[in-house]
Amino acid sequence: MDYIEITIPCPDTERAEIMMAQLSDLPFESFETTDTELRAYIPAPAMEAVRAEIETLLRSTGMRCTEKRIEERNWNAEWEASFEPVVCGDIVIRAPFHEPAPQGKTEVIIMPKMSFGTGHHATTRLVTMLMDRIDFKGSKVLDMGSGTGVLSIIAVRMGAASVDAVDIDEWAYNNCMENIAVNGVEERVTPILGDVSAVGGRSYDIVLANINRNVLCRDMEDYSRLIVPGGVLIISGILEEDLRAVDSSATQSGFGRGETGSEEGWAGVVYWKISRPGTGFTPTDDCSSI
Repeated sequence: MDYIEITIPCPDTERAEIMMAQLSDLPFESFETTDTELRAYIPAPAMEAVRAEIETLLRSTGMRCTEKRIEERNWNAEWEASFEPVVCGDIVIRAPFHEPAPQGKTEVIIMPKMSFGTGHHATTRLVTMLMDRIDFKGSKVLDMGSGTGVLSIIAVRMGAASVDAVDIDEWAYNNCMENIAVNGVEERVTPILGDVSAVGGRSYDIVLANINRNVLCRDMEDYSRLIVPGGVLIISGILEEDLRAVDSSATQSGFGRGETGSEEGWAGVVYWKISRPGTGFTPTDDCSSI
């Protein structure tokens, strides 16, 4: 799938965060910020449907943007030049061309063949740190929006008995197939091409959903039906400003909030099918590139 990258000059962090929050109402899948600009990524097929809304928003704020089409392609050479291993607690996410993880660390090998899903994004790190608070031993797991399969592989490393890795993108599906083979977890991770309807009627102890606010709210009732009583939903892909909307959807669907985390303006949350108390944490001291 091709993506559209729009770049918006932003003179300060506050302006970038406000614009990011406004754009998150639209089907953007990822954001990047620098000291001077905001970059937002949206699937090309979705762009035309919301182009008028984007233009109206920019006019109302006096801002402008440039647009670039990112064609579907193999990203290996580009990532090999810049991709550094990522450490999240005891988990090391690395590419095949990196040195093995230090002794005592659990490694996950990811060869990215698309623009997202390497473990570098704050939302992936947030989910990983939240996963570390949960007992995965013997669990049945669903990884929604699985991308490269990184969270599915981590779930197996943490003791999951089986993982269904679901993504609507065919390139993500194919890359997940490759990555689970490289990590030797083919017997425990099953890639599935589709959306949440592809696993209708199944049940899971834990659901991971690193997607975006709109999809999370839309599919929250489906997650509730899929998760066994007392089971766990771990989400990210949302901005801290979106927590109220997601909390409302989760509460209406029978979830209670547990632990939360935040990094770089992004939020991650654990929800329980039966509410349990939790405390917040900030994982930035435990997650870093090396």
